[in-house]
Amino acid sequence: MFKRPPSLGANVPALSSAVLTGLVVLLWAALLLYGASALWWLVEVLALRSKSYHPESSFAHGLEEVQVRVLTIGAEDVVQATVNSVPDGVADVRVIAEKPIDVEGARVHVVPEGFECAATNKGRAIEWARREVPCEREYVLYLDEDTLVTSLTGLPDADVVQFTEKPIYTGSALAYICEVFRVGYQIEQTAFDSLRYPLYAWGGGIAFRREIEDAVTWDVPTVTEDTNFVWRAADHVDLDFAVVNARFRNQAPPSVTALVKQRRRWLSGTMQDDTLPTWYTPLAYTRVVAWAFSPLVPVLVVAAYLIPGSAPGLELYGLVSTCLLAVLVVYMLGGCLAYRKHPLLWPLFVLATPLAVVTHAIGALWGVIAPVETFEVTEKVTPETIEDVHESTMERGDIAAHDGTERLVADSADEYRWQVFDD
Repeated sequence: MFKRPPSLGANVPALSSAVLTGLVVLLWAALLLYGASALWWLVEVLALRSKSYHPESSFAHGLEEVQVRVLTIGAEDVVQATVNSVPDGVADVRVIAEKPIDVEGARVHVVPEGFECAATNKGRAIEWARREVPCEREYVLYLDEDTLVTSLTGLPDADVVQFTEKPIYTGSALAYICEVFRVGYQIEQTAFDSLRYPLYAWGGGIAFRREIEDAVTWDVPTVTEDTNFVWRAADHVDLDFAVVNARFRNQAPPSVTALVKQRRRWLSGTMQDDTLPTWYTPLAYTRVVAWAFSPLVPVLVVAAYLIPGSAPGLELYGLVSTCLLAVLVVYMLGGCLAYRKHPLLWPLFVLATPLAVVTHAIGALWGVIAPVETFEVTEKVTPETIEDVHESTMERGDIAAHDGTERLVADSADEYRWQVFDD
């Protein structure tokens, strides 16, 4: 006689147990990845942090030793504000554009359409300028088209000088909060001089010793040319990397869509870059993978707890994940300090941390799933728009009148700001 097969219901407990075990393993793997990234950040900030310079520092190089190059496709109004913000002590200001534009106070150089090299997009323009634009200065300071210079008083004696940033609110509250979070995370840059390879660079305010630039060149295909150049420079020499805490004002993306596209490009460029030596890649890529997949972790946690039955280790998991959540809050508080937000405003930013973390990571996850191949300029707004959305602290003409030697809004870098967005 044929035996009757067991009912499907008899296999449900075993199936449920197997799914639960798989989820627990997945949860712990993700947690270890985040834990390693967070632990390394704490090591950088607490143990490896080296000297950072402030605008009041006594610098080895004065502004007369700097040539400024502003990079743009052709955003004339935006570039004019950037050029206006360069201190008078910088006598050599150039604009590298993809099409003819009129800018007062700077000499405009247009990249020829027929120019060919290995570099693409923004890197192509920088490489053409390196070859064709004369420079008799010790340093070349690169600015993005929307970078408003603040507290620029000189440069330390280093191969690469990274100026810190402080993105300004342009209309999107969520994009701005994400930038506060990111700036808090970037506190780790002060430890990069202790590393063989700085982990990343911000090209919107960075100066290179001219002889280093000529030796390394920009002639490679990449969509993250600033970080790629620093990595290749570190291959060329024992790189001296210095951070100046001047807080140049660039624009926060004007929409969440623009922010997501920007993050996608950053992640894509990093993942596609094979410049780092093999022994260094786990340190760099563990961080970006943890960043990209962070939106999935809350989903996994909820799924694990919704499955009936007990899961060994979930109690410990909850404790460890809470500690890592606290590190995310530390990033946000670091951003509040960088922005000089008044301590009474900090709880608002702390409450917004989970949303900021997820939004900040969506573009990175997109970059892993569908890497971008071409450079797309993040949308910019006009100076008048910035002045309008900061009506409580700025008037029309304030940006045009800014001379780059002081803060843009506050009278002092130590002055606390009571406004949530107007800073």
